[in-house]
Amino acid sequence: MYEAEIQQAANMLLRSNHAVALTGAGISTPSGIPDFRSPDSGLWEKHDPMAVASLIGFRHRPDLFYQWLAPLAKTLMTAQPNPAHYALAKLETLGILKSVITQNIDLLHLKAGSKTVYEVHGHVREATCISCFTVYQAEPFMKEYLESGGTKILRCPSCGGVLKPNVILFGEQLPLNIFNAAKREIQQCDMMVVAGSSLEVYPVADMPRQARAAGAKLILINLSETDYDRVADVTIHGDVADFLPRIVQAVEAQKPPLEVA
Repeated sequence: MYEAEIQQAANMLLRSNHAVALTGAGISTPSGIPDFRSPDSGLWEKHDPMAVASLIGFRHRPDLFYQWLAPLAKTLMTAQPNPAHYALAKLETLGILKSVITQNIDLLHLKAGSKTVYEVHGHVREATCISCFTVYQAEPFMKEYLESGGTKILRCPSCGGVLKPNVILFGEQLPLNIFNAAKREIQQCDMMVVAGSSLEVYPVADMPRQARAAGAKLILINLSETDYDRVADVTIHGDVADFLPRIVQAVEAQKPPLEVA
């Protein structure tokens, strides 16, 4: 299935000069990380996102946020990259993919070996005190927090203020430097691979349109349909952990080996 599309995607990548990838929750679900919107399994099925994961909600009731976060944090701590993450890292090693723009906070692209990753929705590496704005590595705080089952609120060792993980909550602006860097990648790219994103969350959902407007070709791999299916040059409805590695295999089958000096 999709053999012609796989070959076409490989050919397009080989002809590209500046390919970028845009990834969403669907690239990490094969690693055991639930997404936010899928029926029955999405994280918003049982929780009001504005109550537990908005900036206003966090400032008023950080305890609700930390209770909600506990099972997800435990999963994030143990999750490992899957073949889709490794496939994108391989494309970067081959010199084809220049960067990954991701909506995910799970660090799995970096764990897989990708070097240039723009985490436009933040990440779980660090936490910032909302009172004195000191930034801490999050890992030293996580063991005690997880052992509490989410009943412990992370607090700043310096001032006692509440620590907020450096992830973007509802009502919070995206990290400006990272987002601007990602936009520069969009302006330069001649090829975009969208992997595992429903393209429903703005402003990231507008990036494929911006890439197309700048003349870039578009490869779209996602389990469900998206609003961009009809305008993409290649559309594959399937598991990115299956199809991305197959595309990379097709690329490697055609790409000449690197010369050794």
